[in-house]
Amino acid sequence: MGILSGNPQDEPMHYGEVYATWSHLLMNNGKIAGYQTFINHCGDGDLKKLLEESVEKAKEENEQLTELLKANGVGLPPAPPERPLATLEEIPVGARITDPEISASLALDVSGGLLAYSSTMGQCIREDIAMMYGQFHMNKAQFGAKLLRLSKDKGWLIPPPLHVRVPDEN
Repeated sequence: MGILSGNPQDEPMHYGEVYATWSHLLMNNGKIAGYQTFINHCGDGDLKKLLEESVEKAKEENEQLTELLKANGVGLPPAPPERPLATLEEIPVGARITDPEISASLALDVSGGLLAYSSTMGQCIREDIAMMYGQFHMNKAQFGAKLLRLSKDKGWLIPPPLHVRVPDEN
C-alpha cells in the first residue's frame, strides 16, 4: 500500500488542494458580505430569497472548508464583518444597485463557481475533497437553474444575438 491508498482523510492535502480550498473560503467570505449588501439594495422579493439562499449555501460551504483546513493545519483567511441590514428606502435612488444588475452579478458568480469547482475536482487526489466539490458543483448548478428561470420570468435576462435563420442551400 502506498501513501495515498488508505483512508482519504488520513492522506495529506497537496498544495493545489490547499490553495483551492483556502482561496474558496476567502472568496466565499467576500461573497457573503457582498450578497448581504445586495440584499439591502434588492427590491424584488424572489431575488432577495435567492440572495439569502446564496448566503446560507456559502456559509455551509465555509463550515466544511474551515473544518478541512483546520484538520490539515492550514491557517484560515480573513473574513469581513457581517453587513448590517438596511431598508431600500434608506439608499438614495442614484446609489442603488438595481435588481437586474444584482441578478447579472449573481449569474456571473454562479458561472465562475461552476468552473472553479470543476477545476478543483480535476486536480484533487483526495477522494473526499473531490466528492465535496462535486456536491458544491451540483448545488451551484441547481441554484443557477433557479436564477436563470427567475431572470427570464422577470425580464432581466439580456440574450446575445439569437441565430434564428438558416441560410438557403441554393
